[in-house]
Amino acid sequence: VQLQASGGGLVQAGGSLRISCEASGRTFSSLTMAWFRQAPGKEREFVATILRYGSTYYADSVKGRFTISRDNAKNTVFLQMHSLKPEDTAVYYCGANVDNYPYMRPSEYNYWGQGTQVTVSS
Repeated sequence: VQLQASGGGLVQAGGSLRISCEASGRTFSSLTMAWFRQAPGKEREFVATILRYGSTYYADSVKGRFTISRDNAKNTVFLQMHSLKPEDTAVYYCGANVDNYPYMRPSEYNYWGQGTQVTVSS
């Protein structure tokens, strides 16, 4: 599975941004997809995951502000981010897993994209 993330950028606090991750190499609809993020000097942390049939799970820090979704026809997973805060600044990575389970640790994901930078200015 190859993953290509895109859509990052610079946004002011309180703003919105949508990032995307396109997958190839395997039937996309069979994959659990997730977003993680990693700020400088910190470990990679779970943000959100979406299972094969659309069930979603979120980190408490983003619940109510971020929405993960998928378009199986386009082999793409999205992360819509609203009410962004400076502490959301990080490189955002998409991950994929062949199990239909809401894993929340990076070690449980088999495949990773290259990451896209999201910077929120105060």
